[in-house]
Formats: sequence, C-alpha cells, structure tokens
Amino acid sequence: MKNKINYTDEPLGELVVVKDFLPSPDQLILKEDNVKITIALKKSSVEFFKHEAKKHHTSYQKMIRELVDWYAVNNAKNA
Repeated sequence: MKNKINYTDEPLGELVVVKDFLPSPDQLILKEDNVKITIALKKSSVEFFKHEAKKHHTSYQKMIRELVDWYAVNNAKNA
C-alpha cells in the first residue's frame, strides 16, 4: 500500500454483533471411507506425478487419488 491510513478517534456509529456462522474446525474435515489397494502403474507415470508433486509441495499419492476421484465423479454423471 502506498497510501498511509490515518486513524482518528471519531465515533464509529451503531455497531451490530454478527452471529458466528462459521463451522467449527472439526466440521471442516470431510472424512470419507478409503479403501487401500495395490496397483501397478507405469514407471513413467509415477515419475511424472512425483515430479509434479515436488513442484507443488504435495504428495504424489494424493495427486493420483484426486485424479481418480475426479474421474469417477465426472463419469458417474454420464452413467
């Protein structure tokens, strides 16, 4: 910011308390049942995801899981 804000002691007017509408942190964790599987993938595919995951500071397994979930959701609509 280039412009400096000058605060004053002027009255703010009538204030209204807003009800807390945000969910608690435990309600933000959407836990779904996961199933562990063993899958054989091409080495080049795994290396691709490892490389991309490193660039984005995440897990390559999470990226693959998200891709499979996205594919399932988008193709279930057409089934």
